[in-house]
Amino acid sequence: MAINIKNFLFSQSKNSKIRDFQDLDHIDGLAIGAISAKLYKYERDDVVIFYFRDGANYASVYTQSKIFSENIKWNLKIKGNSIKALFVNTRNACAFLGKQGLQAIETIAKDLSEQLTKKMKIDDEKPSKVRSNEIIFGCTGTIGETFPLEKIRKSIPNLLSKIKYTQNKYLWIKAALGIMTTDTVPKMAMTECKIGTSNIKIYGVAKGSGMIYPNMATTLGYIFTDGNIPSSILKKLLKKNIETTFNAISVDSDTSTNDMVSIFATKKANHIKVKNINDKNLKSFDESLNLVLLELAKKVAFDGEGASKFVQIDVLNTKNVKDAKKIAFSIANSPLVKTAIAGEDPNWGRVVMAIGKAYVNLNVNKLEIKFGKLKVVERGLISKNYNEDLLKEYMSSKNINITVEINSGKKSFTTYTTDLTKKYIEINADYRS
Repeated sequence: MAINIKNFLFSQSKNSKIRDFQDLDHIDGLAIGAISAKLYKYERDDVVIFYFRDGANYASVYTQSKIFSENIKWNLKIKGNSIKALFVNTRNACAFLGKQGLQAIETIAKDLSEQLTKKMKIDDEKPSKVRSNEIIFGCTGTIGETFPLEKIRKSIPNLLSKIKYTQNKYLWIKAALGIMTTDTVPKMAMTECKIGTSNIKIYGVAKGSGMIYPNMATTLGYIFTDGNIPSSILKKLLKKNIETTFNAISVDSDTSTNDMVSIFATKKANHIKVKNINDKNLKSFDESLNLVLLELAKKVAFDGEGASKFVQIDVLNTKNVKDAKKIAFSIANSPLVKTAIAGEDPNWGRVVMAIGKAYVNLNVNKLEIKFGKLKVVERGLISKNYNEDLLKEYMSSKNINITVEINSGKKSFTTYTTDLTKKYIEINADYRS
């Protein structure tokens, strides 16, 4: 499988090599295609299809922004529990376009349903019909620009001819590259687990680099499994696990109009029937799904636009999770904290400021703050053992861990973010150039 080298080069990947990525291989019941519809000024894959010719159970979570894209409006109208295809385009968000955007999605769905039905008649011994309402969409790119309907329509025959029914590592990389916008690296994750005694695969791809702040999912993320899990259970699993993964990241405090994370189950694995979300046979799958989602979420945060550092913020011992989350994101979203980290400045007072502006009731005399293993604040005062030289040395690290202990209860929350650099401004000032 040939990789679109231009995609890899134009991604300006952070010295990534193909060998650096996990060895995702084949999932029964899934087919993938990725090509260029010439949506960019330069040649790169920009439309991707994930095709389930026998159907897949699925569940999605979407942005909670009050302004959301036309493709999400389409997806929300689909009430069935099984779909045949996910189509993703980059460069254009299909957002704030009203009827023109929604009609474009409807037209593409009609074209895909007709052409996939024809393809099924050629490829399958027992073909069935692919209906428009069995296709969902992911769109990412610029908001408010006219949707490139004709370019995408013209690309569909070529895209469907390039569909591969057997996946390998290179095809997964190609698909992950094909859904990127300002990302510098393709994002993939995988694990295997068991349902009962049967081996189950869970693979995932995601895109996200800017306009990243959790209000559901904050990116495009797609998870695939060969498990035979009902959509009703998938919905509960996704909603539960999104909170500590994609809902725990922030790059710039901005929530997209297009955010979606979806999970697809091809039903090809032969395993014991899962009855409900509390079924003990589902425990390994539940934990493994969280691992894949968290790995993808961290990769999104780590690849934040212009970022030079990855930051983990642990807020511990609060009265409730809501308080811990408020404090964690108050720190993560503070431009002053983020720029201090970028400048490797041991200005821990900015973290104190961010804790205070979270408006959470606390006893300052119980407050403790650590950077890595270095205790900075102890019992509400600067630690007697504080050494600014050691903290300055720690701030030069690529991975920064800030721990805040409120000591008012037993709840906690962890968020993942980045520093804020001059490069972020350059990227977003030149975004449409």
